[in-house]
Amino acid sequence: MKAIKITYWTTTTIISLMMAFSAYSYFTNPEVAAGFNHLGFPDYFRVELGIAKLIAAIVLIVPLFPRVKEWAYAGLTITFISASIAHIASGDPTANVAMPLVMLAILAASYFTFHKTQQQTV
Repeated sequence: MKAIKITYWTTTTIISLMMAFSAYSYFTNPEVAAGFNHLGFPDYFRVELGIAKLIAAIVLIVPLFPRVKEWAYAGLTITFISASIAHIASGDPTANVAMPLVMLAILAASYFTFHKTQQQTV
């Protein structure tokens, strides 16, 4: 049980920190805005996605609201898959395509260990 909790908190912290940093970059970094433009997304989508990532980061790290965590996991899953598809469609290098999939794998580890910890407490 201890290994599952350590894995859960490690992966969840990594995802939450990455999403918080990503949201910060969406709001402050002109290169990120140019990247969204390169992918063909409107500027308001960058702001909307930044807000959503910040909310998801908070929801995942706060040890409350398991039902809301499910929505955060689902939203981030869609975001990571969509990011990879967008990079593939725009012909970006493999590293740009792979990074969201790496984050998806970390998110999956967080999700599955979250459910393991929930089963242990019931």
